[in-house]
Amino acid sequence: KQTTDNIHSKESRQGTYVTRLDEAMRLHDRIADNGMQFSLALHQMHEDLNELSLNMEKGRKHWKHEGLNAEKRATDAEAAMEKAKSKYDGLAEDYDRARTGDTKSSRRIGLKGMKSAPQHEEDLLRKLQVADSDYQAKVQAAKAQREELIRTARPQAVKALQELINECDSGLALQLQKFASFNEKLLLGNGIAISPLPPSDPSAPIQHSLRDIVLEIDNKADFDNYMSGHVSKVPSRISEIKYEQHPTLRPKQQTPTPASRQPSSTLPGPALPETPTSSVPTQQPTYSTPPGPALPPTTQYPVQSSYGNPGNPPYPTDPPQQYNTAPYPTSPGAPRGFSTSTQGTNAPYSPVTPGGMGAQQSFSSQPRSMSPGPVATALPPPLKPVFGVSLDELYNRDQTAVPMIVYQCMQAVDLFGLDVEGIYRLSGTASHVQQIKALFDHDSQVVDFRNPASFYHDVNSVAGLLKQFFRELPDPLLTRRSYNSFIDAARIEDDTTRRDAVHSVINELPDPNYATLRALVLHLNRVQEHYAKNRMSTSNLAICFAPSLMGSHTGPQIADASLQARVLDTILTNTFQIFDED
Repeated sequence: KQTTDNIHSKESRQGTYVTRLDEAMRLHDRIADNGMQFSLALHQMHEDLNELSLNMEKGRKHWKHEGLNAEKRATDAEAAMEKAKSKYDGLAEDYDRARTGDTKSSRRIGLKGMKSAPQHEEDLLRKLQVADSDYQAKVQAAKAQREELIRTARPQAVKALQELINECDSGLALQLQKFASFNEKLLLGNGIAISPLPPSDPSAPIQHSLRDIVLEIDNKADFDNYMSGHVSKVPSRISEIKYEQHPTLRPKQQTPTPASRQPSSTLPGPALPETPTSSVPTQQPTYSTPPGPALPPTTQYPVQSSYGNPGNPPYPTDPPQQYNTAPYPTSPGAPRGFSTSTQGTNAPYSPVTPGGMGAQQSFSSQPRSMSPGPVATALPPPLKPVFGVSLDELYNRDQTAVPMIVYQCMQAVDLFGLDVEGIYRLSGTASHVQQIKALFDHDSQVVDFRNPASFYHDVNSVAGLLKQFFRELPDPLLTRRSYNSFIDAARIEDDTTRRDAVHSVINELPDPNYATLRALVLHLNRVQEHYAKNRMSTSNLAICFAPSLMGSHTGPQIADASLQARVLDTILTNTFQIFDED
């Protein structure tokens, strides 16, 4: 419910995205219902098994008690028989001695004194007869109990226990069959929900699969509809913005006629005489594009709103100012500090000097419709190329283990981009990337990204430039020679074994590749430590960098896309197990 409320809020994206997401959520509701039915069935199975267990335990205890009672009755009868036999044997011996006249060990004392021999013999005979009868009765009772135990009690208990065992086994088998059936029903229901079968009736409505639902999201249509819905909010420009010179500043020889007021954008002052090149019609095609009605009026002001006054740059010690010559073709006689009036549109890394104030005024006095930022300029020549050059060549030429462009880009992201959401995932401005790339190809030693103006305050362009550098290497950072070894290591399921395998392949990389990879991985580890703000986890970074570090997903490598990302994810997850932090 919370997700539904969130996607229907005004802050969320609408259009085909929200409708298809609603369908996907309804599909997941059906999957959840299937899971709920499965859970209820499992709970009922638990109740049935619990009841079966209680019944089996109750029956077992009952027949155990019955069997032990029958055994005890038989044992007690045999014990009574043995006792009667002992008494009978004793009286028989006493009677035999009395009859034979052996009176040494016999007692003949009664209540009335000494008994005579005949009296004693008669008394013993009577007792012997009673003991004989009792002994015979006990023998019959023991025999009956033994017979009942063997023929009735034991077979009955064994049969009852066998029935309990059969019932328990049957109940367990039945519940397992139900469990298998419930699993099949769950998986089949989820499968049909995700990818429905085509209807047998052509007139029946077609149910879309989850894949079809997602593929029906139309990003362009959503964007167009969103922009169309906000057209009414764009302020309309009533009139063109133009420079109108105050009458008091006009030369005295000019007359207030319409013909003399037409070139109103020419600069005042006697230092610059009125020439055809100072009029608006000849200057405007050089510096501005035709004004469009959809652009807000704020875009009509010079670039200095983003980077400060062109005459007073915010970073006076900015190293990129080494390119102080104008990137535009200058006039033959113009000095390097002050070229033609095109110097006013220079990029932030070549601001206008105070000596060129006249040209600056000439530029700012004209109407401009371009947005703040760099304009298309002539790029400096590639004196010391960096892009498309192998790491070995860069190392031999510059004598740095890590290329300067890699160091500068990582430094810029560390200083200004760790908390930027989507860093390394979002693309920068293409024109910015090309300008910065040209600077590095010209001389990477003079570039200093500690000043954000050096990269137009666009850290995403720096991130894109770093990935482009790795992408344009003749041999990828992880090398084609080691590619198959990395892919084989990525197929290992055990995390520890996979880490050790990847570590072993990394140790075989050439020295420049190893040093550059180590610096990059330690940097990306710092990026993922700010995941709470930049939303870039190790897996996201691995997906973004895998094509750049291992080769683009083309040809047979398309099937290895997930394995390439797994290699990078393994390295980033085990940063300090593979590389030393020092």
